[in-house]
Amino acid sequence: MRASAYPLIDADEAAVLVLQHTPVLGVENVSISQCAGRVLAEDLVAEAPLPAFPSSAVDGFALRASDAGKTLRVVGESAAGRPFQGAIPPGSAARILTGGVLPEGADSVVMVEDVQLSGDTVTVPGPLKAGANFHKVGDDLKPGDRILAAGTQLGAAEIGVAAATGRASLPVRRRPRVALMSTGDELVEVGNRPGPGQIPDSNRWALLAALREAGAEVNVLGIAPDEAEPLRALVVDALGDADALVTSGGVSVGTHDLVKPLLESLGTVHVGRVKLKPGKPFTFATLGHAPLPDPLPWGERVAFGLPGFPVSSLVTFEVFVRPALRKMQGFAQLHRPTLPVRLGYDARPTADRTEYQRVTLRRDGLELIAETTGSQSSSRLMSLAGAHALVKVPAGDQGIIAGSIVEAMILSLP
Repeated sequence: MRASAYPLIDADEAAVLVLQHTPVLGVENVSISQCAGRVLAEDLVAEAPLPAFPSSAVDGFALRASDAGKTLRVVGESAAGRPFQGAIPPGSAARILTGGVLPEGADSVVMVEDVQLSGDTVTVPGPLKAGANFHKVGDDLKPGDRILAAGTQLGAAEIGVAAATGRASLPVRRRPRVALMSTGDELVEVGNRPGPGQIPDSNRWALLAALREAGAEVNVLGIAPDEAEPLRALVVDALGDADALVTSGGVSVGTHDLVKPLLESLGTVHVGRVKLKPGKPFTFATLGHAPLPDPLPWGERVAFGLPGFPVSSLVTFEVFVRPALRKMQGFAQLHRPTLPVRLGYDARPTADRTEYQRVTLRRDGLELIAETTGSQSSSRLMSLAGAHALVKVPAGDQGIIAGSIVEAMILSLP
């Protein structure tokens, strides 16, 4: 064992440093068929009015409001995609279907349920107000209106409105490409029989799911060797096609913890230890830049060294990595939502570190009640499996008593 050369940094300060050094990725035009979940890179502005023509909101008859209360001659029909040709003469009406173009000369539509038909005539009630029952040009959008703001995640409604304005492709931020690896000779591939002192590599698969949920494209490197040169060769090669490196394990102070020295040799370590429980060994670095004597050919990358304990790995992912990945993609909102919850237990603090405690939520009337998931050991993955939220407990000797209202980072809702 060796003493760490890195100072313990406050968790909030570390989170700021991570985002300060995380770049926003470039823009690519993507077909709207592939835009679900992507982030709009530029404001989407209307180039033409929507709707582009006056269209009926109902099935009925188009006419002049001044002809209300009369029996009118039906002179034709306007259906969706098949407009009435010409203008409606005074004293006349045209059958119109929902979505049909309002014919020239008409200023209102009366519903079919409200008229009396007899052969080629229709008697309409009165009085009738001009502008009834049709959508006017530009009711939804006028030229120059902002349709969607940059930073908006594109879902069904957003893609639908883009398509309605004729956009076959959209400018979106590129998804981050992440190289993911585990470290440790004690690890074996899931499905293989562990030898003496070995355990299945669970972190890699948990992090793969978390990375994909956060929008990343992941290159899974496997279990890296606990040897300095092979580890360096693996990382340098992988970063040729990646924007970020995420590692699990190897960031503590043991003689086989090689990730921090590797990151030091490839760039600058900005965060080496954090006042966070779980997650004290979390490491963040920028790689491949000056003042390296021999800058690496792939330019600057970011690297996240996550602790090896399963809960530490996932909690530090939520606190530091996920917001950084969302910044890379241009999200306007980087962090998980928070909600006020009432503690259903006494939350005991850690003397010198902020702690994120795992809780489940249940509704009691209009309130959400947070209950502990049990032992908060950083090795106990069951404390996070099924957790709905993380409750932030400040360092110190004053706990938070049951019944207190606190802010919870929402992972999922029951």
